[in-house]
Amino acid sequence: MSASEGQRPFALFEWMMAFRYLRSRRREAFISIISWLSFFGIMLGVATLIIVMAVMNGFRSELLDKILGINGHLVIQPIDTDFTDYNDLAQRIEGVDGVNFAIPFVEGQILASASGGSSGALVRGMSEANIKKLKLVSEKVLQGTFEGFDEQEGIALGSRLARTLGVVAGDSVKLISPNGAVTPMGVAPRIKAYPVKAIFEIGMSEYDGTFIFMPLEHAQTYFNQDGKVSAIEVYVDDPDEVGTIRPAVEEAMGRQVYITDWRFRNLTFFSALEVERNLMFIILTLIILVAALNIISGLIMLVKDKGSDIAILRTMGATRSSIMRIFMITGAAIGFVGTMAGFVLGLLVCLNIESIRQFVSWITSTELFSPELYFLSKLPADMNATETISVLIIALLLSFLATIYPAWRAATLDPVEALRYE
Repeated sequence: MSASEGQRPFALFEWMMAFRYLRSRRREAFISIISWLSFFGIMLGVATLIIVMAVMNGFRSELLDKILGINGHLVIQPIDTDFTDYNDLAQRIEGVDGVNFAIPFVEGQILASASGGSSGALVRGMSEANIKKLKLVSEKVLQGTFEGFDEQEGIALGSRLARTLGVVAGDSVKLISPNGAVTPMGVAPRIKAYPVKAIFEIGMSEYDGTFIFMPLEHAQTYFNQDGKVSAIEVYVDDPDEVGTIRPAVEEAMGRQVYITDWRFRNLTFFSALEVERNLMFIILTLIILVAALNIISGLIMLVKDKGSDIAILRTMGATRSSIMRIFMITGAAIGFVGTMAGFVLGLLVCLNIESIRQFVSWITSTELFSPELYFLSKLPADMNATETISVLIIALLLSFLATIYPAWRAATLDPVEALRYE
């Protein structure tokens, strides 16, 4: 097919010429190396960006699920009067549209001690029915059970705290609180031993190493809170809508209270994650940009090497725009294939991220993603469709833009001048 027969945009002969230039010849080996470097650069850039963003999304999602799975979206604390009618208050709050359930609780800090050691801990007194509403706790029991929790004077520990204390279900743990009984000599610490009824594992090291659950009535007695609770936690259907539900909850309380929501309590933490996520996106996009610049250099060298071909094509009737499209297709093909290969590589790594982490840890004999440092017990990855599509569009756009200048240079070569490139 002659060039003059394919003058319509992106005609078959333009595609044939473009893919012909992609095939390596011995004297074009250096140009081919640059093309391969561009391909691998875009592939690794896209894959790295997809993997890092997926891990950061997974990290945020897992932390958010675990933090909000054990802490209320709204926490209501008394100001003037104690919450002695906490059951009625909880029922009124649960009647508000958008509220899932409300949990009254007693909370206090203690020192937990056993034969294996001692550790500071946070005790939360809740009824058995309310603990079972916290699926992150009630469905993650490793030892023992929460059945009959209210009727028995026992406690439930996080798995890391249990290991620190060296106890299992059925053992006894001594709880020491500085706020004990008032005596003529002052306040005496309260020391009492409780049997371990259950051991749970949330999957977040900070919570598994800190939390102790106790039946509500026993916690009220232990912390001198007879007939009242420390606060009421409110769990809503959509955590992002907590701001619109808050006024209705305040009205349902019917008294002055102090209310904080999860966004305020974790503002610094999640803001830092968002800033880090945005910066990583910008920084890793530069990898794709560098690979796109390699496409520019490779195409410029290809144009210089194909000066005689350009002259022949122009002599046969090929237009400037046709020449430009040939070299744009050549460069864009590298970017497209590299982007798709990067997407596949990123997808495979994200789907097997935890297995890869364990394998690398085994090979290097080190603990990657330590739960003590990163809070979570496993490496999460959550690919966001919109974000992934954005990465692919950016990579394709940069690859396409990289072809414009070299293709324009090729199109503006005069047939006589083009022969000088040989």
